[in-house]
Amino acid sequence: MTALPPLPDMILEPLVRHALAEDLGTYGDLTTRTVIPAGTRYTAQIRAREAGIVSGMQLAAIAFRLIDPALSFRLRVPDGTGFAAGEVLAEIEGEAASILSAERIALNFAGRLSGIATDTAAYVAETRGTKARITCTRKTTPGLRLVEKQAVLHGGGFNHRFSLSDAILIKDNHIAAAGGIRPVLQAVKARASHMIRVEIEVDRLDQLAEVLDEGAADVVLLDNMDTETLRAAVAMNAGRLVLEASGNMRLNRIGDVAATGVDFISVGALTHSARTLDLGLDF
Repeated sequence: MTALPPLPDMILEPLVRHALAEDLGTYGDLTTRTVIPAGTRYTAQIRAREAGIVSGMQLAAIAFRLIDPALSFRLRVPDGTGFAAGEVLAEIEGEAASILSAERIALNFAGRLSGIATDTAAYVAETRGTKARITCTRKTTPGLRLVEKQAVLHGGGFNHRFSLSDAILIKDNHIAAAGGIRPVLQAVKARASHMIRVEIEVDRLDQLAEVLDEGAADVVLLDNMDTETLRAAVAMNAGRLVLEASGNMRLNRIGDVAATGVDFISVGALTHSARTLDLGLDF
Protein backbone atom coordinates (compact mmCIF):
# COMPACT_ATOMS: atom_id res chain seq x y z
CA MET A 1 0.00 0.00 0.00
CA THR A 2 1.27 3.48 -0.92
CA ALA A 3 1.89 5.63 2.16
CA LEU A 4 -0.70 8.34 2.75
CA PRO A 5 0.46 11.91 3.22
CA PRO A 6 -0.16 13.03 6.81
CA LEU A 7 -2.97 15.43 7.65
CA PRO A 8 -1.83 18.94 8.61
CA ASP A 9 -0.99 19.10 12.32
CA MET A 10 -3.17 22.21 12.68
CA ILE A 11 -6.26 20.09 11.90
CA LEU A 12 -5.39 17.42 14.45
CA GLU A 13 -4.03 19.64 17.19
CA PRO A 14 -7.43 20.73 18.60
CA LEU A 15 -8.40 17.07 19.14
CA VAL A 16 -5.19 16.39 21.05
CA ARG A 17 -5.36 19.65 22.98
CA HIS A 18 -8.90 18.85 24.15
CA ALA A 19 -7.88 15.35 25.24
CA LEU A 20 -4.86 16.66 27.16
CA ALA A 21 -6.95 19.32 28.89
CA GLU A 22 -9.45 16.67 29.96
CA ASP A 23 -6.66 14.48 31.34
CA LEU A 24 -4.66 17.21 33.08
CA GLY A 25 -7.71 18.62 34.85
CA THR A 26 -7.42 21.87 36.79
CA TYR A 27 -3.99 21.37 38.36
CA GLY A 28 -1.91 19.30 35.96
CA ASP A 29 -0.21 15.95 36.57
CA LEU A 30 -0.25 15.86 40.37
CA THR A 31 1.62 12.55 40.66
CA THR A 32 4.47 13.55 38.36
CA ARG A 33 4.83 16.98 39.94
CA THR A 34 5.06 15.36 43.36
CA VAL A 35 7.50 12.51 42.78
CA ILE A 36 9.71 13.37 39.76
CA PRO A 37 12.56 15.82 40.49
CA ALA A 38 12.82 18.71 38.06
CA GLY A 39 15.48 18.16 35.42
CA THR A 40 15.16 14.36 35.41
CA ARG A 41 15.67 13.18 31.82
CA TYR A 42 14.85 9.84 30.22
CA THR A 43 14.45 8.13 26.89
CA ALA A 44 11.13 6.30 26.52
CA GLN A 45 9.91 3.93 23.83
CA ILE A 46 6.42 3.27 22.53
CA ARG A 47 6.51 -0.46 22.00
CA ALA A 48 3.96 -2.82 20.43
CA ARG A 49 2.84 -5.65 22.67
CA GLU A 50 1.07 -7.35 19.75
CA ALA A 51 1.34 -7.23 15.96
CA GLY A 52 -0.75 -4.89 13.84
CA ILE A 53 -0.96 -1.86 11.57
CA VAL A 54 0.04 1.45 13.10
CA SER A 55 -2.17 4.55 13.08
CA GLY A 56 -2.32 7.55 15.37
CA MET A 57 1.40 8.15 15.75
CA GLN A 58 1.00 11.64 14.33
CA LEU A 59 -1.44 12.43 17.16
CA ALA A 60 0.92 10.86 19.69
CA ALA A 61 3.72 13.13 18.48
CA ILE A 62 1.44 16.17 18.79
CA ALA A 63 0.55 15.18 22.36
CA PHE A 64 4.20 15.11 23.44
CA ARG A 65 4.94 18.36 21.61
CA LEU A 66 2.00 20.20 23.19
CA ILE A 67 3.09 19.14 26.67
CA ASP A 68 6.72 20.07 26.04
CA PRO A 69 8.07 21.40 22.71
CA ALA A 70 11.58 20.51 23.90
CA LEU A 71 10.84 16.77 23.81
CA SER A 72 12.45 14.82 20.99
CA PHE A 73 9.99 12.48 19.23
CA ARG A 74 11.61 10.00 16.81
CA LEU A 75 9.15 7.98 14.74
CA ARG A 76 10.32 4.45 13.95
CA VAL A 77 7.21 3.01 12.26
CA PRO A 78 5.07 5.42 10.18
CA ASP A 79 1.27 5.36 10.16
CA GLY A 80 -0.09 2.75 7.76
CA THR A 81 2.83 0.36 8.29
CA GLY A 82 2.69 -3.15 9.71
CA PHE A 83 4.67 -4.05 12.82
CA ALA A 84 5.49 -7.12 14.89
CA ALA A 85 4.95 -7.74 18.58
CA GLY A 86 7.80 -6.18 20.54
CA GLU A 87 8.71 -3.66 17.84
CA VAL A 88 9.56 -0.09 18.85
CA LEU A 89 7.20 2.37 17.14
CA ALA A 90 8.69 5.62 18.45
CA GLU A 91 11.26 7.01 20.90
CA ILE A 92 10.77 10.08 23.06
CA GLU A 93 13.63 11.80 24.83
CA GLY A 94 13.60 14.69 27.30
CA GLU A 95 12.14 15.67 30.68
CA ALA A 96 10.69 12.58 32.35
CA ALA A 97 7.82 14.60 33.82
CA SER A 98 6.78 15.83 30.37
CA ILE A 99 6.88 12.33 28.89
CA LEU A 100 4.74 10.95 31.71
CA SER A 101 2.17 13.74 31.44
CA ALA A 102 1.59 13.07 27.73
CA GLU A 103 1.86 9.27 27.89
CA ARG A 104 -1.77 8.28 28.37
CA ILE A 105 -3.26 10.54 25.72
CA ALA A 106 -0.58 9.53 23.20
CA LEU A 107 -1.25 5.84 23.85
CA ASN A 108 -5.03 6.29 23.85
CA PHE A 109 -4.94 7.74 20.36
CA ALA A 110 -2.33 5.35 18.99
CA GLY A 111 -3.90 2.23 20.52
CA ARG A 112 -7.45 3.05 19.42
CA LEU A 113 -6.50 4.07 15.89
CA SER A 114 -4.04 1.20 15.41
CA GLY A 115 -6.86 -1.14 16.42
CA ILE A 116 -9.08 0.30 13.69
CA ALA A 117 -6.28 0.06 11.10
CA THR A 118 -5.49 -3.51 12.10
CA ASP A 119 -9.12 -4.65 11.99
CA THR A 120 -9.60 -2.93 8.63
CA ALA A 121 -6.60 -4.77 7.20
CA ALA A 122 -8.17 -8.08 8.26
CA TYR A 123 -11.38 -7.23 6.38
CA VAL A 124 -9.45 -6.06 3.32
CA ALA A 125 -7.53 -9.34 3.26
CA GLU A 126 -10.81 -11.22 2.83
CA THR A 127 -11.53 -9.37 -0.44
CA ARG A 128 -8.34 -10.38 -2.24
CA GLY A 129 -8.99 -11.60 -5.77
CA THR A 130 -12.20 -9.57 -6.09
CA LYS A 131 -12.98 -5.97 -7.04
CA ALA A 132 -14.75 -5.30 -3.73
CA ARG A 133 -13.45 -2.53 -1.50
CA ILE A 134 -14.00 -2.26 2.24
CA THR A 135 -15.42 1.07 3.37
CA CYS A 136 -16.31 2.55 6.75
CA THR A 137 -19.51 4.33 7.83
CA ARG A 138 -20.52 7.34 9.96
CA LYS A 139 -20.75 5.07 13.03
CA THR A 140 -17.73 6.75 14.59
CA THR A 141 -16.80 8.07 18.03
CA PRO A 142 -18.25 11.59 18.35
CA GLY A 143 -15.49 14.12 17.74
CA LEU A 144 -13.04 11.56 16.36
CA ARG A 145 -14.52 10.82 12.94
CA LEU A 146 -11.66 12.38 10.99
CA VAL A 147 -8.91 10.38 12.66
CA GLU A 148 -10.92 7.15 12.79
CA LYS A 149 -11.59 7.38 9.07
CA GLN A 150 -7.89 8.12 8.53
CA ALA A 151 -7.14 4.91 10.43
CA VAL A 152 -9.41 3.00 8.04
CA LEU A 153 -7.29 4.33 5.17
CA HIS A 154 -4.14 3.26 7.02
CA GLY A 155 -5.57 -0.26 7.13
CA GLY A 156 -6.15 -0.32 3.37
CA GLY A 157 -9.87 0.50 3.44
CA PHE A 158 -11.84 3.33 1.88
CA ASN A 159 -13.94 6.13 3.32
CA HIS A 160 -17.67 6.64 3.00
CA ARG A 161 -19.25 10.05 3.77
CA PHE A 162 -17.54 12.23 6.36
CA SER A 163 -20.73 14.17 7.02
CA LEU A 164 -24.35 14.60 5.97
CA SER A 165 -23.28 17.35 3.58
CA ASP A 166 -20.93 15.21 1.49
CA ALA A 167 -23.51 13.45 -0.67
CA ILE A 168 -27.17 12.47 -0.90
CA LEU A 169 -27.74 9.11 0.79
CA ILE A 170 -31.42 8.15 0.76
CA LYS A 171 -32.20 5.65 3.51
CA ASP A 172 -35.38 3.68 4.23
CA ASN A 173 -36.80 6.40 6.48
CA HIS A 174 -36.27 9.03 3.78
CA ILE A 175 -38.13 6.79 1.33
CA ALA A 176 -40.98 6.28 3.80
CA ALA A 177 -41.28 9.98 4.58
CA ALA A 178 -41.13 10.99 0.90
CA GLY A 179 -43.76 8.45 -0.20
CA GLY A 180 -41.68 5.86 -2.01
CA ILE A 181 -38.68 5.29 -4.23
CA ARG A 182 -40.05 7.02 -7.31
CA PRO A 183 -41.09 10.23 -5.51
CA VAL A 184 -37.76 10.47 -3.69
CA LEU A 185 -35.74 9.99 -6.89
CA GLN A 186 -37.96 12.45 -8.76
CA ALA A 187 -37.21 14.99 -6.01
CA VAL A 188 -33.49 14.36 -6.55
CA LYS A 189 -33.87 14.99 -10.28
CA ALA A 190 -35.70 18.23 -9.60
CA ARG A 191 -33.54 19.68 -6.81
CA ALA A 192 -30.09 18.12 -6.54
CA SER A 193 -26.99 19.75 -7.98
CA HIS A 194 -25.31 17.96 -10.86
CA MET A 195 -22.13 18.03 -8.74
CA ILE A 196 -23.59 15.81 -5.98
CA ARG A 197 -23.50 12.04 -6.07
CA VAL A 198 -26.64 10.15 -5.04
CA GLU A 199 -26.91 6.82 -3.22
CA ILE A 200 -30.16 5.08 -2.34
CA GLU A 201 -30.79 2.17 0.02
CA VAL A 202 -32.87 -0.86 -0.96
CA ASP A 203 -33.47 -4.14 0.80
CA ARG A 204 -35.45 -6.00 -1.89
CA LEU A 205 -34.87 -6.76 -5.55
CA ASP A 206 -38.17 -5.15 -6.62
CA GLN A 207 -36.91 -1.90 -5.06
CA LEU A 208 -33.66 -2.22 -7.01
CA ALA A 209 -35.72 -2.64 -10.19
CA GLU A 210 -37.54 0.62 -9.39
CA VAL A 211 -34.25 2.44 -8.87
CA LEU A 212 -32.84 1.16 -12.16
CA ASP A 213 -36.00 2.12 -14.00
CA GLU A 214 -36.31 5.62 -12.51
CA GLY A 215 -32.66 6.71 -12.80
CA ALA A 216 -31.08 9.60 -10.84
CA ALA A 217 -29.00 7.38 -8.52
CA ASP A 218 -25.28 6.75 -8.87
CA VAL A 219 -24.89 4.15 -6.11
CA VAL A 220 -27.28 1.58 -4.61
CA LEU A 221 -26.83 0.41 -1.04
CA LEU A 222 -27.97 -3.21 -0.80
CA ASP A 223 -29.01 -3.43 2.83
CA ASN A 224 -29.20 -6.63 4.87
CA MET A 225 -29.43 -8.93 1.86
CA ASP A 226 -28.28 -12.52 2.06
CA THR A 227 -25.48 -13.64 -0.21
CA GLU A 228 -27.71 -15.17 -2.90
CA THR A 229 -29.84 -12.03 -3.09
CA LEU A 230 -26.68 -9.92 -3.42
CA ARG A 231 -25.57 -12.10 -6.31
CA ALA A 232 -28.98 -11.67 -7.97
CA ALA A 233 -28.77 -7.90 -7.45
CA VAL A 234 -25.37 -7.78 -9.17
CA ALA A 235 -26.80 -9.69 -12.14
CA MET A 236 -29.86 -7.42 -12.32
CA ASN A 237 -27.72 -4.28 -12.16
CA ALA A 238 -25.48 -5.50 -15.00
CA GLY A 239 -22.83 -2.90 -14.24
CA ARG A 240 -25.09 0.14 -14.53
CA LEU A 241 -24.70 1.53 -11.01
CA VAL A 242 -22.12 1.17 -8.24
CA LEU A 243 -23.31 -1.40 -5.70
CA GLU A 244 -22.54 -1.29 -1.99
CA ALA A 245 -23.39 -4.17 0.31
CA SER A 246 -24.19 -3.26 3.91
CA GLY A 247 -25.64 -4.72 7.09
CA ASN A 248 -24.41 -7.61 9.22
CA MET A 249 -21.01 -7.65 7.54
CA ARG A 250 -19.03 -9.89 9.87
CA LEU A 251 -15.44 -10.78 9.05
CA ASN A 252 -16.27 -14.45 8.37
CA ARG A 253 -18.80 -13.39 5.72
CA ILE A 254 -16.74 -10.85 3.80
CA GLY A 255 -15.13 -13.30 1.37
CA ASP A 256 -18.52 -14.63 0.22
CA VAL A 257 -19.98 -11.14 -0.12
CA ALA A 258 -16.98 -9.89 -2.09
CA ALA A 259 -17.31 -12.86 -4.46
CA THR A 260 -20.84 -11.76 -5.45
CA GLY A 261 -19.39 -8.91 -7.51
CA VAL A 262 -20.43 -5.91 -5.41
CA ASP A 263 -18.19 -2.86 -5.64
CA PHE A 264 -18.09 -1.87 -1.97
CA ILE A 265 -18.78 -3.50 1.38
CA SER A 266 -19.50 -1.05 4.20
CA VAL A 267 -18.63 -2.21 7.70
CA GLY A 268 -19.74 -0.15 10.70
CA ALA A 269 -17.79 -2.44 13.02
CA LEU A 270 -14.50 -1.02 11.72
CA THR A 271 -15.08 2.01 13.94
CA HIS A 272 -17.92 1.28 16.35
CA SER A 273 -16.53 -2.05 17.57
CA ALA A 274 -12.79 -1.81 16.98
CA ARG A 275 -10.50 -3.12 19.70
CA THR A 276 -7.70 -1.03 21.16
CA LEU A 277 -4.32 -2.43 20.20
CA ASP A 278 -2.00 -3.10 23.12
CA LEU A 279 0.78 -0.52 22.99
CA GLY A 280 2.93 0.53 25.93
CA LEU A 281 5.43 3.19 26.86
CA ASP A 282 8.55 2.05 28.69
CA PHE A 283 11.45 4.00 30.17
